[in-house]
Amino acid sequence: MSSVSELTLLVREFAQARDWERFHTPKNLAMALAGEVGELLAELQWLTPEQSATVMNDPELGPRVRAEMGDVTIYLVRLADVLGIDLVEAATDKLEDSARRYTVEAARGSAAKISD
Repeated sequence: MSSVSELTLLVREFAQARDWERFHTPKNLAMALAGEVGELLAELQWLTPEQSATVMNDPELGPRVRAEMGDVTIYLVRLADVLGIDLVEAATDKLEDSARRYTVEAARGSAAKISD
């Protein structure tokens, strides 16, 4: 599988087969997504920057990070499906907006936030 739309269909079918659609409100999905992001953060929390950069080489931590990223992706895809948002389009629009706000000249090498 390689596309967001294919994954969206799989996640939708998974929820439908279990009659979970009634629980998949935007609020509930956003809360579940936040919880899964927290679990991903917990896997990386005490690592040094160097350790976090090579976490996938760790035979114990790597698979856990991958699994948590899978959970985050599933909930984000499901939330987008329920809200009727095309994730690729939303991300592309956001990148275009960020490119206008964070020009190469103004932002190169800086992590400073640029206000609107």
